[in-house]
Amino acid sequence: MKEAILDELENVLDPELHIDIVNLGLIYNLEIDDKQKATVTMTLTAMGCPLSATIHGMVTEAVMRVNNVQDVEVNIIYDPPWDKSRMSRYAKIALGIAD
Repeated sequence: MKEAILDELENVLDPELHIDIVNLGLIYNLEIDDKQKATVTMTLTAMGCPLSATIHGMVTEAVMRVNNVQDVEVNIIYDPPWDKSRMSRYAKIALGIAD
């Protein structure tokens, strides 16, 4: 189920960078409990991002599209802070960032 959730989260694009949140390295942790509740721990590229509520909603909707997920909790944290080293090679290439 984790793989299916991550696949759905790859469809959630950062509204400013237009790269998915998985390849940006914004997903810190994903847990699924015995009641099929998914808990996504993630960050944003900038603290105080004005689109945090929008991204939170997009993540919730994406996770709920996965079969057998009964509930979702999205925890947005800022520690540890996000930096470009968390990005996948794909995201770095797409944004023109040297590895």
